[in-house]
Amino acid sequence: MSMDGLPPLRDVIERHGLFARKALGQNFLLDLNLTRRIARTAGGLDNATVLEVGPGPGGLTRALLMEGARRVVAIERDERCIAALEEIAAHYPGRLEIVAGDAMKADFAALAGNSGDVKIVANLPYNIGTELLIRWLTPQTWPPFYESMTLMFQREVAERIVAKPGSSHYGRLGVLAGWRTEARIAFDVPPQAFTPPPKVISSVVKIVPRADPLTVEVGRLARTTEAAFGQRRKMLRQSLLSVGGEALLEKAGIDGTRRAETLSVEEFVRLAREI
Repeated sequence: MSMDGLPPLRDVIERHGLFARKALGQNFLLDLNLTRRIARTAGGLDNATVLEVGPGPGGLTRALLMEGARRVVAIERDERCIAALEEIAAHYPGRLEIVAGDAMKADFAALAGNSGDVKIVANLPYNIGTELLIRWLTPQTWPPFYESMTLMFQREVAERIVAKPGSSHYGRLGVLAGWRTEARIAFDVPPQAFTPPPKVISSVVKIVPRADPLTVEVGRLARTTEAAFGQRRKMLRQSLLSVGGEALLEKAGIDGTRRAETLSVEEFVRLAREI
């Protein structure tokens, strides 16, 4: 038995035939000490509802429950994993809800319910992680339904989320994250911690919403950043032609010979307001 009284994850995977599927972006975390560290990074869980995407055989799910999460809602589209998750639910009566379905179609706010303390904690499947994050960063209403996000990404993606102006990693993701949240890399996870091991280092990112971000319409900022970084090597007067070009830059008081990676979040907001 493992430290939580449940069978070791390797045994669970073998018994249920849960080999990781590349098409689903699966890489399973088996080390409960490591998954508990992720759970602790999320902060106090005693009164929290935790939304988890892609639990797989339940390594992180078990850690969240061990660390005291009041309620975990685990969204899993791989039907093979449901039986393993049901065993965890039986071990922690009334605390684990399993949602069999596609996270890309989920209404996360509805799943969270009326809980005041909602955290998103997940080892996100590689193939949908960035898209899910952008959705969570760009709802029309703010503050969002969650209090924090503690998420695992490939190191390269994590660096893009926390990147500052002037960095080679700075782009659309860095602007959107920097606009509405404070994000930091908590720690790295080596490939050998996963089954199967990915070819890259992963990182756990802690993201906390800003209470009062700069006011701008979400769609305008998205269009501005998409245009600017879509041709990041060109001067802004060229890359922003589709959203107003030189005239837009003049209204915002920004030099058209600059390039996208030199603009601060505040300057992108200024541009978006003038569209």
